[in-house]
Amino acid sequence: MKVRFLELAQYELDDAFAWYEEQMPGLGRELLNEVDQSIRRAVRWPLSGKEIAFELRRCLVKRFPYGIIYGIERETMVIVSIAHLHRKPYYWIDRWEKATKNEGSNGI
Repeated sequence: MKVRFLELAQYELDDAFAWYEEQMPGLGRELLNEVDQSIRRAVRWPLSGKEIAFELRRCLVKRFPYGIIYGIERETMVIVSIAHLHRKPYYWIDRWEKATKNEGSNGI
């Protein structure tokens, strides 16, 4: 299964990486490793993530307060958000609909 990040999800991950690196050098890299492991698990067992919205699931990132929000479009896992779990919930909800409607044009 392929994995694609929506542009905003990639920005979220980049921002989180930078913030953790600023707090303690190397911590951002640890975040990236945990996100990578979570995505690998989700790719292996795509239905194991908790269903949180129509067609969207969430898997948690170990050691960090983040959830990976994803949907499956054909044979591709689309990462909709790297969502901080203590911030505004469901702020990312409209991204999936926009991405699936705009497929091929910067959506997914």
